[in-house]
Amino acid sequence: MSQTKVHVKLDGWGARPVPLRFLALMRPRQWTKNLLVFAALIFSIRQANMAMLGQALAGFVLFCLVSSCVYVLNDFVDRERDRMHPEKKYRPLASGAIHPQTALLFGFVLLACCLLLAFRFQFAFGCVLSVYFAVNVLYSLKLKHVVIIDLIIVASGFVLRAVGGGLVIGVPLTPWFLLCTMLLALFLAIGKRRHELALMQSGSGSHRKVLESYSMEMLNQMSVVVTTATIMSYALFTFTAGHTIHLMWTLIFVLYGLFRYLYLIHMEGKGGRPEKLLLEDKHILLTVVLYGFSVVCILLFL
Repeated sequence: MSQTKVHVKLDGWGARPVPLRFLALMRPRQWTKNLLVFAALIFSIRQANMAMLGQALAGFVLFCLVSSCVYVLNDFVDRERDRMHPEKKYRPLASGAIHPQTALLFGFVLLACCLLLAFRFQFAFGCVLSVYFAVNVLYSLKLKHVVIIDLIIVASGFVLRAVGGGLVIGVPLTPWFLLCTMLLALFLAIGKRRHELALMQSGSGSHRKVLESYSMEMLNQMSVVVTTATIMSYALFTFTAGHTIHLMWTLIFVLYGLFRYLYLIHMEGKGGRPEKLLLEDKHILLTVVLYGFSVVCILLFL
Protein backbone atom coordinates (compact mmCIF):
# COMPACT_ATOMS: atom_id res chain seq x y z
CA MET A 1 0.00 0.00 0.00
CA SER A 2 2.84 2.39 0.78
CA GLN A 3 4.29 1.85 -2.68
CA THR A 4 0.96 2.82 -4.27
CA LYS A 5 0.85 6.04 -2.25
CA VAL A 6 4.32 6.97 -3.40
CA HIS A 7 3.26 6.55 -7.02
CA VAL A 8 0.23 8.76 -6.52
CA LYS A 9 2.33 11.44 -4.91
CA LEU A 10 4.98 11.35 -7.61
CA ASP A 11 2.48 11.63 -10.47
CA GLY A 12 0.25 14.17 -8.78
CA TRP A 13 -2.92 12.09 -9.28
CA GLY A 14 -4.19 12.93 -5.82
CA ALA A 15 -4.65 16.58 -6.80
CA ARG A 16 -6.34 15.88 -10.14
CA PRO A 17 -10.14 15.80 -10.64
CA VAL A 18 -11.73 12.37 -10.86
CA PRO A 19 -12.90 12.84 -14.50
CA LEU A 20 -9.31 13.45 -15.56
CA ARG A 21 -8.24 10.23 -13.85
CA PHE A 22 -10.83 8.25 -15.80
CA LEU A 23 -9.86 10.03 -19.01
CA ALA A 24 -6.24 8.98 -18.43
CA LEU A 25 -7.47 5.44 -17.75
CA MET A 26 -9.03 5.43 -21.23
CA ARG A 27 -5.64 6.31 -22.81
CA PRO A 28 -6.86 8.90 -25.36
CA ARG A 29 -3.35 9.17 -26.82
CA GLN A 30 -3.73 5.66 -28.20
CA TRP A 31 -6.91 6.57 -30.05
CA THR A 32 -4.71 7.56 -32.99
CA LYS A 33 -4.54 3.83 -33.80
CA ASN A 34 -8.24 3.95 -34.65
CA LEU A 35 -7.67 6.48 -37.45
CA LEU A 36 -7.31 3.38 -39.60
CA VAL A 37 -11.13 3.30 -39.61
CA PHE A 38 -10.97 6.17 -42.14
CA ALA A 39 -8.78 4.21 -44.58
CA ALA A 40 -11.74 2.87 -46.55
CA LEU A 41 -13.22 6.37 -46.81
CA ILE A 42 -9.94 7.82 -48.08
CA PHE A 43 -9.50 5.16 -50.75
CA SER A 44 -13.15 5.69 -51.79
CA ILE A 45 -12.82 9.47 -51.91
CA ARG A 46 -14.47 9.76 -55.34
CA GLN A 47 -17.69 8.16 -54.04
CA ALA A 48 -17.51 9.76 -50.59
CA ASN A 49 -20.24 12.07 -49.27
CA MET A 50 -21.17 13.67 -45.97
CA ALA A 51 -23.28 10.68 -44.93
CA MET A 52 -20.29 8.35 -45.36
CA LEU A 53 -18.11 10.78 -43.41
CA GLY A 54 -20.61 10.77 -40.56
CA GLN A 55 -20.73 6.97 -40.57
CA ALA A 56 -16.93 6.76 -40.51
CA LEU A 57 -16.80 9.24 -37.63
CA ALA A 58 -19.32 7.17 -35.67
CA GLY A 59 -17.25 4.05 -36.31
CA PHE A 60 -14.11 5.84 -35.20
CA VAL A 61 -15.68 7.02 -31.94
CA LEU A 62 -17.06 3.56 -31.13
CA PHE A 63 -13.70 1.91 -31.82
CA CYS A 64 -11.99 4.49 -29.58
CA LEU A 65 -14.35 3.82 -26.70
CA VAL A 66 -14.25 0.02 -27.04
CA SER A 67 -10.45 0.09 -27.28
CA SER A 68 -10.51 2.12 -24.06
CA CYS A 69 -12.52 -0.70 -22.45
CA VAL A 70 -9.73 -3.06 -23.51
CA TYR A 71 -7.14 -0.76 -21.91
CA VAL A 72 -9.16 -0.68 -18.68
CA LEU A 73 -9.23 -4.47 -18.55
CA ASN A 74 -5.56 -4.71 -19.46
CA ASP A 75 -4.58 -2.22 -16.75
CA PHE A 76 -6.75 -4.08 -14.24
CA VAL A 77 -5.04 -7.41 -15.02
CA ASP A 78 -1.52 -5.94 -15.18
CA ARG A 79 -1.72 -3.40 -12.36
CA GLU A 80 0.77 -5.27 -10.16
CA ARG A 81 3.30 -5.83 -12.94
CA ASP A 82 2.89 -2.26 -14.19
CA ARG A 83 4.12 -0.99 -10.83
CA MET A 84 7.54 -2.40 -11.70
CA HIS A 85 7.68 -0.58 -15.06
CA PRO A 86 9.49 2.81 -15.22
CA GLU A 87 6.63 4.47 -17.11
CA LYS A 88 3.54 2.32 -16.63
CA LYS A 89 3.74 2.56 -12.83
CA TYR A 90 2.15 6.02 -13.14
CA ARG A 91 -1.03 4.77 -14.80
CA PRO A 92 -4.18 5.39 -12.73
CA LEU A 93 -4.67 1.77 -11.64
CA ALA A 94 -1.01 0.95 -11.04
CA SER A 95 -0.53 4.16 -9.06
CA GLY A 96 -3.70 3.66 -6.99
CA ALA A 97 -5.44 6.79 -8.30
CA ILE A 98 -8.55 4.73 -9.21
CA HIS A 99 -9.88 1.74 -7.28
CA PRO A 100 -9.58 -1.44 -9.43
CA GLN A 101 -13.21 -2.51 -8.98
CA THR A 102 -14.44 0.99 -9.83
CA ALA A 103 -12.39 0.96 -13.02
CA LEU A 104 -13.73 -2.47 -13.97
CA LEU A 105 -17.35 -1.36 -13.46
CA PHE A 106 -16.69 1.78 -15.53
CA GLY A 107 -15.27 -0.31 -18.37
CA PHE A 108 -18.20 -2.76 -18.30
CA VAL A 109 -20.84 0.00 -18.50
CA LEU A 110 -18.94 1.79 -21.27
CA LEU A 111 -18.57 -1.45 -23.26
CA ALA A 112 -22.26 -2.35 -22.93
CA CYS A 113 -23.32 1.09 -24.18
CA CYS A 114 -20.89 1.00 -27.11
CA LEU A 115 -21.88 -2.48 -28.30
CA LEU A 116 -25.58 -1.62 -28.03
CA LEU A 117 -25.06 1.47 -30.17
CA ALA A 118 -22.87 -0.44 -32.64
CA PHE A 119 -25.45 -3.18 -33.23
CA ARG A 120 -28.21 -0.59 -33.63
CA PHE A 121 -26.00 1.34 -36.03
CA GLN A 122 -25.08 -1.68 -38.18
CA PHE A 123 -25.23 -5.35 -37.23
CA ALA A 124 -22.07 -6.39 -39.12
CA PHE A 125 -20.09 -3.55 -37.59
CA GLY A 126 -21.35 -4.56 -34.15
CA CYS A 127 -20.06 -8.09 -34.79
CA VAL A 128 -16.62 -6.79 -35.79
CA LEU A 129 -16.48 -4.60 -32.70
CA SER A 130 -17.48 -7.56 -30.52
CA VAL A 131 -14.82 -9.77 -32.09
CA TYR A 132 -12.26 -7.00 -31.59
CA PHE A 133 -13.07 -6.80 -27.89
CA ALA A 134 -13.19 -10.59 -27.44
CA VAL A 135 -9.81 -11.09 -29.12
CA ASN A 136 -8.28 -8.39 -26.96
CA VAL A 137 -9.76 -9.93 -23.81
CA LEU A 138 -8.08 -13.22 -24.73
CA TYR A 139 -4.90 -11.27 -25.33
CA SER A 140 -5.05 -9.52 -21.95
CA LEU A 141 -5.82 -12.69 -20.02
CA LYS A 142 -3.67 -15.29 -21.79
CA LEU A 143 -2.39 -14.77 -25.33
CA LYS A 144 -0.01 -11.91 -24.57
CA HIS A 145 2.12 -14.49 -22.77
CA VAL A 146 2.37 -16.74 -25.86
CA VAL A 147 5.40 -15.99 -28.01
CA ILE A 148 4.68 -14.86 -31.62
CA ILE A 149 0.91 -15.26 -31.07
CA ASP A 150 1.05 -12.06 -29.00
CA LEU A 151 2.35 -10.15 -32.04
CA ILE A 152 -0.24 -11.63 -34.39
CA ILE A 153 -3.10 -10.75 -32.03
CA VAL A 154 -1.93 -7.13 -31.84
CA ALA A 155 -1.75 -6.95 -35.64
CA SER A 156 -5.20 -8.53 -36.06
CA GLY A 157 -6.68 -5.66 -34.07
CA PHE A 158 -5.58 -3.24 -36.79
CA VAL A 159 -7.08 -5.43 -39.51
CA LEU A 160 -10.40 -5.43 -37.65
CA ARG A 161 -10.27 -1.63 -37.49
CA ALA A 162 -9.79 -1.46 -41.26
CA VAL A 163 -12.59 -3.98 -41.88
CA GLY A 164 -14.91 -2.08 -39.54
CA GLY A 165 -14.16 1.16 -41.37
CA GLY A 166 -15.15 -0.44 -44.65
CA LEU A 167 -18.34 -1.93 -43.23
CA VAL A 168 -19.70 1.31 -41.77
CA ILE A 169 -19.56 3.04 -45.16
CA GLY A 170 -20.46 -0.03 -47.22
CA VAL A 171 -17.14 -0.28 -49.10
CA PRO A 172 -15.21 -3.59 -49.37
CA LEU A 173 -11.45 -3.52 -48.85
CA THR A 174 -9.07 -5.43 -51.11
CA PRO A 175 -7.13 -8.38 -49.68
CA TRP A 176 -3.85 -6.64 -50.51
CA PHE A 177 -4.80 -3.62 -48.40
CA LEU A 178 -5.74 -5.82 -45.46
CA LEU A 179 -2.45 -7.68 -45.84
CA CYS A 180 -0.56 -4.37 -45.85
CA THR A 181 -2.40 -3.37 -42.69
CA MET A 182 -1.54 -6.67 -41.00
CA LEU A 183 2.14 -6.43 -41.94
CA LEU A 184 2.49 -2.79 -40.91
CA ALA A 185 0.91 -3.57 -37.55
CA LEU A 186 3.33 -6.49 -37.13
CA PHE A 187 6.19 -4.13 -37.95
CA LEU A 188 5.13 -1.75 -35.16
CA ALA A 189 4.48 -4.58 -32.70
CA ILE A 190 7.93 -6.08 -33.31
CA GLY A 191 9.52 -2.68 -32.75
CA LYS A 192 7.62 -2.32 -29.48
CA ARG A 193 8.74 -5.76 -28.28
CA ARG A 194 12.33 -4.90 -29.17
CA HIS A 195 12.12 -1.73 -27.09
CA GLU A 196 10.63 -3.65 -24.15
CA LEU A 197 13.32 -6.31 -24.44
CA ALA A 198 16.00 -3.62 -24.30
CA LEU A 199 14.39 -2.27 -21.13
CA MET A 200 14.27 -5.76 -19.63
CA GLN A 201 17.96 -6.37 -20.37
CA SER A 202 18.79 -3.09 -18.65
CA GLY A 203 16.83 -4.24 -15.60
CA SER A 204 14.04 -1.65 -15.85
CA GLY A 205 11.30 -3.53 -17.69
CA SER A 206 11.11 -7.14 -16.54
CA HIS A 207 7.34 -7.08 -16.01
CA ARG A 208 6.36 -8.80 -19.31
CA LYS A 209 6.94 -12.57 -19.10
CA VAL A 210 6.77 -13.23 -22.86
CA LEU A 211 9.95 -11.20 -23.38
CA GLU A 212 11.89 -14.14 -21.97
CA SER A 213 11.01 -16.03 -25.18
CA TYR A 214 12.44 -13.36 -27.48
CA SER A 215 15.97 -12.30 -28.32
CA MET A 216 17.31 -9.21 -30.08
CA GLU A 217 18.56 -11.33 -32.97
CA MET A 218 15.18 -12.99 -33.42
CA LEU A 219 13.28 -9.69 -33.33
CA ASN A 220 15.73 -8.09 -35.75
CA GLN A 221 15.27 -10.95 -38.22
CA MET A 222 11.49 -10.77 -37.88
CA SER A 223 11.66 -7.03 -38.49
CA VAL A 224 13.63 -7.53 -41.71
CA VAL A 225 11.14 -10.11 -43.01
CA VAL A 226 8.09 -8.01 -42.14
CA THR A 227 9.58 -4.77 -43.51
CA THR A 228 10.34 -6.43 -46.84
CA ALA A 229 6.90 -8.04 -47.02
CA THR A 230 5.20 -4.74 -46.18
CA ILE A 231 6.94 -2.88 -48.98
CA MET A 232 6.21 -5.63 -51.52
CA SER A 233 2.56 -5.93 -50.44
CA TYR A 234 1.97 -2.20 -50.65
CA ALA A 235 3.60 -2.04 -54.08
CA LEU A 236 1.27 -4.82 -55.28
CA PHE A 237 -1.69 -3.06 -53.68
CA THR A 238 -1.07 0.12 -55.68
CA PHE A 239 -1.17 -1.92 -58.91
CA THR A 240 -4.07 -4.26 -58.11
CA ALA A 241 -6.48 -2.18 -56.01
CA GLY A 242 -8.50 -1.06 -59.03
CA HIS A 243 -7.48 2.58 -58.63
CA THR A 244 -5.17 4.64 -60.81
CA ILE A 245 -1.69 3.24 -61.32
CA HIS A 246 -0.31 6.58 -60.13
CA LEU A 247 -0.80 5.37 -56.55
CA MET A 248 2.62 3.78 -57.03
CA TRP A 249 4.18 7.21 -56.43
CA THR A 250 3.05 7.09 -52.79
CA LEU A 251 5.46 4.20 -52.25
CA ILE A 252 8.22 6.73 -51.57
CA PHE A 253 6.39 7.90 -48.43
CA VAL A 254 5.91 4.31 -47.26
CA LEU A 255 9.62 3.60 -47.76
CA TYR A 256 10.72 6.71 -45.91
CA GLY A 257 8.25 6.15 -43.05
CA LEU A 258 9.41 2.57 -42.49
CA PHE A 259 13.11 3.46 -42.71
CA ARG A 260 12.66 6.45 -40.40
CA TYR A 261 10.93 4.23 -37.85
CA LEU A 262 13.74 1.68 -38.09
CA TYR A 263 16.22 4.50 -37.51
CA LEU A 264 14.36 5.59 -34.36
CA ILE A 265 14.29 1.99 -33.10
CA HIS A 266 17.91 1.04 -33.77
CA MET A 267 19.72 4.36 -33.41
CA GLU A 268 17.69 6.25 -30.80
CA GLY A 269 16.26 3.37 -28.78
CA LYS A 270 12.63 4.36 -29.33
CA GLY A 271 9.61 2.37 -30.45
CA GLY A 272 8.00 1.48 -27.12
CA ARG A 273 5.00 3.71 -27.84
CA PRO A 274 4.26 3.94 -31.60
CA GLU A 275 1.34 6.34 -31.05
CA LYS A 276 3.70 8.70 -29.22
CA LEU A 277 6.27 8.60 -32.01
CA LEU A 278 3.56 9.42 -34.55
CA LEU A 279 2.74 12.65 -32.73
CA GLU A 280 6.22 13.63 -31.56
CA ASP A 281 8.56 12.73 -34.41
CA LYS A 282 8.18 15.51 -36.98
CA HIS A 283 9.58 13.41 -39.80
CA ILE A 284 7.06 10.60 -39.37
CA LEU A 285 4.17 12.99 -38.75
CA LEU A 286 4.99 14.98 -41.89
CA THR A 287 5.37 11.76 -43.88
CA VAL A 288 1.92 10.55 -42.79
CA VAL A 289 0.36 13.92 -43.67
CA LEU A 290 2.04 14.03 -47.08
CA TYR A 291 1.06 10.43 -47.74
CA GLY A 292 -2.60 11.09 -46.97
CA PHE A 293 -2.59 14.30 -49.02
CA SER A 294 -0.95 12.62 -52.02
CA VAL A 295 -3.38 9.67 -51.93
CA VAL A 296 -6.40 12.00 -51.92
CA CYS A 297 -4.99 14.14 -54.74
CA ILE A 298 -4.07 11.14 -56.90
CA LEU A 299 -7.45 9.46 -56.43
CA LEU A 300 -9.35 12.68 -57.16
CA PHE A 301 -7.41 14.11 -60.08
CA LEU A 302 -5.44 11.30 -61.77
